[in-house]
Amino acid sequence: MSNQSYRDSQFLDGLSGEELFSMQIGLTYRDFLVLPGFIDFNPSDVELETRLTKKIKLKRPFVSSPMDTVTESAMAIAQALMGGIGIIHYNNSVEEQVAEVSKVKRFENGFISDPVVLGPKNTIHDLDRIKETLGFTGIPITADGTRNSKLVGIVTNRDIDFERDRSIPVEKVMTTEVITGKAGITLKEANDIIKKEKIGKLPIIDKDGKLVSLVSRSDLKKNKEFPDSSKDENKRLRCGAAVSTLPESRDRVAALYEAGVDVIIIDSAQGNSIYQIEMLQFIKSNFKNLEVIGGNVVTRGQAENLIGAGADGLRIGMGPGSICITQDTMAVGRAQATAVYQTAAHAAKHDVPVIADGGISNIGDIANALAIGASACMMGFMFAGTSEAPGEYFYENGIRLKKYRGMASIEAMKAGGDKRYFNEGQKVKVAQGVSGSVVDRGSILNFIPYLSLGLRLSFQDMGFRSVQDLHQGLRQGKLRFERRSESAQAQGSVHSLYSYSAPSLRAE
Repeated sequence: MSNQSYRDSQFLDGLSGEELFSMQIGLTYRDFLVLPGFIDFNPSDVELETRLTKKIKLKRPFVSSPMDTVTESAMAIAQALMGGIGIIHYNNSVEEQVAEVSKVKRFENGFISDPVVLGPKNTIHDLDRIKETLGFTGIPITADGTRNSKLVGIVTNRDIDFERDRSIPVEKVMTTEVITGKAGITLKEANDIIKKEKIGKLPIIDKDGKLVSLVSRSDLKKNKEFPDSSKDENKRLRCGAAVSTLPESRDRVAALYEAGVDVIIIDSAQGNSIYQIEMLQFIKSNFKNLEVIGGNVVTRGQAENLIGAGADGLRIGMGPGSICITQDTMAVGRAQATAVYQTAAHAAKHDVPVIADGGISNIGDIANALAIGASACMMGFMFAGTSEAPGEYFYENGIRLKKYRGMASIEAMKAGGDKRYFNEGQKVKVAQGVSGSVVDRGSILNFIPYLSLGLRLSFQDMGFRSVQDLHQGLRQGKLRFERRSESAQAQGSVHSLYSYSAPSLRAE
């Protein structure tokens, strides 16, 4: 019997997706299991490429949420390097959000157009602080300590490593005979200089000796180190940004478009509104090459309205997040697995991908979301504790933590998060989210490979080699499911032990 015959066996246990979700009860990812398929391939054979929107493809089905404790430029850069995408939050001014997007879009160009610089009177201590907060050294020194002024030197690790007095001005230790490139040279020419001179940083100056940009040796390695990077047609890292449905967001979209943003997410807790439909139509009419994701929605009717208005993708979820209390507070929403399946099944008829947003706390949740029709998963909790997430680490009871808050928490609404809840300007604010903290998970650059390998192993157990194959199996009824009782859920987790050590999600 051939492998294909094994896979097409008539002995099908369990339920099809349609049968599972035809039950008149809302299901979460924990309420069912995917039954195992036939294995005739290795985990390395699994292809995780997927679609974010009709036109945008990703190498990994991971999207970081537009929350102010999750995604700014550092997160978006790391996500794109690893094959996913980050969505910059809008709890900021238009100028601040545009600056964050611009940092991502410029990152892989090779030329760093906004390098960190210091002046001659800055101290070695200032360099130490930059290294601690930003993780790099090799700082150009300009005459007045600002960009676009005359380059007078550069300070690298070898200049300061053995200096005990960290209060020494950098002018006493900096290298003044700096190897530079002239403005207008190509990236290849800059790379050749770096290789020939064996230097880490190459400042680019204009005819007056003013600093224009910087090329870093570490950036030259990125194409080799990150072959699955999410890039646009100009080889720049992809980046998304969130906007509200308020009139001011029209100017925000225009500014983000000029900055090169790849996709706009219209960020509403309940996306089935005239405000969002009008915003969708405005964006699609005025920025024809800009992809737009609508949401959040949880029903087929909601999905139909936004697809009809021009949405290139949909964001699914209302209340399932770990810091979201919408379902308790508003008594409105839907169990997340049911929401994903029903909206994905309807959106597939229009060739519109959906993003499962919320309720994901481990690899199994990601696998289940993809198995029931999602093309990608948006995560806040999973990425909030990483080193690339905004905010500083702090310790509590000896545990290293970072702050994490819902965009409907009182804290976030005061900063502007209420724009997504149609209650802006209200003196009395009703919280639909909470603030908390999450454990340090290390760097995204280590965490994503862990998630990717786990997902490949899950696909192997299911018997499918790609997201596309998985969705085809779902539609054809070959992917089989089974409901889990509460007892089965308990038995499927750790149990009956005197004690045990739980695996850590920290990326070492």
